[in-house]
Amino acid sequence: MKKLFAQILFFFSAFAFAQETGTIAGALSDKEMNNEPLPFANVTVKNTSKGTTSDFDGLYKIENIPTGTYTIVFSFIGYETVEIPNVKVEADKVIEINTGLGASAAALDEVMITTVSRRDSEVALLLDQKDAVDIKESIGSQELTKLGVSDAATATTKISGVSSSEASGDVYVRGLGDRYLYTTLNGLPVPSDNIDKKNIDLGLFPTRVVQSVSVSKNFSAENSADQSSGSVNINSKSLVGLSELGFGAQVGVNTNAIGEENFKQSVNSNDISLGFYNQKTASEDAIVNQNWNTESRKLPMNYKYTVTAGKKFGEKFKVLFTGSQSSNFEYNEGIFQQFNRNIDDSKFNDATYYRNTVNTTGLIDLKYAFNKKNEVRALSMFVNKMTDEVYESGRNREGFVFEEVNNEDQYGQYVKDQNTKQTKLWVNQILGDHEIGERNHLTWGLGYNQVDADEPNRLRNEVNIKKATDTDPELIELANQGGFQQRRSSQIIDDLEYNARLKNEFKVFENDTVSSLKISAGGNFRYKTRDFESDKFGVDEAGAPGQVTPPSIDDLNAIFTQENFDNGNLNLITQSKSDTYDGELNSASGFVSFNYGIKKFNFNLGARYQKDEINVDYDVAGAPGGREGSTTKDYSNIYPAINIKYALNNKNNFRLAASKTITLPEFKEISPFPYVSPTNQIVVGNLDLEASNVYNLDAKWEFFPTNKELISVTGFYKSIQDPINKTFLRGSSGYFTYYNTSDKAEVYGLELEANLGLIKSDNEKGVNLDMSFNFTRMWHEQDLKTIYGEDGNIESTFKYNNKSEVGLEGASDYILNTALNLSTNWEREFNANVSANYASDKIYAIGSAPDSQTVSDSKLYNNEIIEKGFVILNTTISQEITDKINLSFKANNLLNPKIERTQDVYDFASDREYSETTRSYKNGVSVSLGVNYKF
Repeated sequence: MKKLFAQILFFFSAFAFAQETGTIAGALSDKEMNNEPLPFANVTVKNTSKGTTSDFDGLYKIENIPTGTYTIVFSFIGYETVEIPNVKVEADKVIEINTGLGASAAALDEVMITTVSRRDSEVALLLDQKDAVDIKESIGSQELTKLGVSDAATATTKISGVSSSEASGDVYVRGLGDRYLYTTLNGLPVPSDNIDKKNIDLGLFPTRVVQSVSVSKNFSAENSADQSSGSVNINSKSLVGLSELGFGAQVGVNTNAIGEENFKQSVNSNDISLGFYNQKTASEDAIVNQNWNTESRKLPMNYKYTVTAGKKFGEKFKVLFTGSQSSNFEYNEGIFQQFNRNIDDSKFNDATYYRNTVNTTGLIDLKYAFNKKNEVRALSMFVNKMTDEVYESGRNREGFVFEEVNNEDQYGQYVKDQNTKQTKLWVNQILGDHEIGERNHLTWGLGYNQVDADEPNRLRNEVNIKKATDTDPELIELANQGGFQQRRSSQIIDDLEYNARLKNEFKVFENDTVSSLKISAGGNFRYKTRDFESDKFGVDEAGAPGQVTPPSIDDLNAIFTQENFDNGNLNLITQSKSDTYDGELNSASGFVSFNYGIKKFNFNLGARYQKDEINVDYDVAGAPGGREGSTTKDYSNIYPAINIKYALNNKNNFRLAASKTITLPEFKEISPFPYVSPTNQIVVGNLDLEASNVYNLDAKWEFFPTNKELISVTGFYKSIQDPINKTFLRGSSGYFTYYNTSDKAEVYGLELEANLGLIKSDNEKGVNLDMSFNFTRMWHEQDLKTIYGEDGNIESTFKYNNKSEVGLEGASDYILNTALNLSTNWEREFNANVSANYASDKIYAIGSAPDSQTVSDSKLYNNEIIEKGFVILNTTISQEITDKINLSFKANNLLNPKIERTQDVYDFASDREYSETTRSYKNGVSVSLGVNYKF
């Protein structure tokens, strides 16, 4: 494979010819009509053949201008011609020239000239969105900086119909969560940093490495068909200009965490250095050679520092490096409960999390431009995410676990879970962009990704606290209903992935005033493997319970001594063999699309053939049908897509899109390994899970009031065949798993978006106020299915509590994102931004029926678990001090809402249902001060 990469790179390098170019874009206004947009004005680059005309909004763009210094000429019949001399066009930049034309020539001080990166200015991205055939929205680094956005995850929430869950961290597009989304970096798939999720945490991409973030809400043939709500693509930055050198630092606190006088950390924190964990003792040996008690620290302060450096060498070679490290402390406390068949399985009203996350990110980008029209780019991104967690519940002596003791007056349960998760993600890409002749535009990419997601030394203690009485003191006993309730475990995951993309766009003919035809063809390849291994080592009492008693819950380590093992008081329990599974994904596809434009219409018709094969071989204790086994999922389909755009005029677009896509199951969703959360909730994959086929329909109207404003309305409909849902399985030991719970689910909704300038001032001491607003209303439902055997009897059913219909997991009825941004025209720019995000209630997990042989109205069911809606309010203030220094203040989660999950539970005594809180907590307010310095 390495030889193949080298040969392909050599081939493209040997035949590549490139020339650096820039873009001139901007907006023209009519001085004779109160500075309204001026359409149909001529814009030319003097002494060249380059030129264009402004559209109905006064917008214009001239691309592929060779670097150099030019005179730009603006003219309109009956108006004075304006010439702007000494306009310097730089490689990979957009020169924005905004001016007005009238009966008298504009003075040069009336002309506004700014220089930005090629695709990160608001004007450039708005033009791209306006010209695009598919339904796509983008936000660039220029606007992200203005809004005070620090990462790509937050950036997506500025786009209509997109929300982020504070509880799960997932990004939802049109209310559909992780499994329906597809994430790429520069058009190539990027692996998740969390094996429980399909998509990478977009919060790992700080905005300084982002050129733009785009969300495509409908499918086009050149993209993977494994998307149903849409796809997110992050375009990473390359060096702009000749050089760059900057440094940033930020310090802050989380109000919850800083309030803890002794912030708890796992015992593993002693082996963490500079955000990297180095395990010094194997988990089995650590039973007696490492402490079982937690560590603590004072003043848990958040910090972040960044450095960016870049330089152009000669005329062809550019290098950019950016690196950062951030450390964040979080603490929350609240309720945790779990009900199984309407019976309280466990209950804690003091469930607490202490969490410290250290992210270390480095990106190096190399770009080499040959002569003529082609370039090759290579980048490598490394992310190390270290999360140290301590979970405790039952410290108040009121904890309850059904399987241990059923006498809350005499006993309470206490649980402590210490875990260090370290994920190392390495993304490598080689990208090519080639113009071959006048008609062919070839782009390609090769990628190699590696993920090591490890939990190398997890500690768990479960004890029973016999409450003190008038005659007897409190007594700590080891929990005894399992054998592994005092344990150390390790979990190792290694993911490797090779991927590639190739696209050639051929211009059959192009006539700007009449018609054009372009044909695109290419393919994609993805090969991914996963090696998973889990081991655990337990400790149990040799005799009757209560023979070995720790002095307190804060000194459980006192009993884990070599002496207690040598004298037979404690036994070491080990698995007979490791739990393992190996996953393999093979995905290969080819596509062709035709883009035909005639007058005001543009038709894009495409089809993609994609073959996906997923294989999982497992060796897991307790797996259905025996410890060892395998499962194979094979899907070969043609996925059609049609996108139609009608430009009523230069101010209005109408769009229509229809497509078929697929939602593939993930490795963890079909692997029968039971993962136990700190709260003791278990998630197990389902060998019988199948992919979902999705049919999509979108209609959109776009209105551009001015050159920087947009109002749009979108209607969408999705029919999901065999939807995948997470459900809580009934039984003597309840657990979460994944099922195709219905034959069909339907989702439809409306989106409203508005980006408007409320106040605009040309005064050098004036202020500007902009507002962005997007609102989504969704309706969604699925018919829960029942499977009958040949004899007519029920084999299994997903109907529960007389419900045959229920909403879709993860989908919110309402989504609202809005922001107000204040900026000044002062010599030293000032920006202030307030943003709010709201997503209404969503289903966290589907409910379940009593069992496969009983009727659906039995009371031994589980209702769905609901994640309640909440509002997130953030603000950012920044002030430019000098040309090189900028100060900023950020406050996130100002309202500090309660994050809450609820479940309707049937009470057998009163014969009625009532709502119970199954999880609740507050994350606290995060505030920070930052400084950035550009050399």
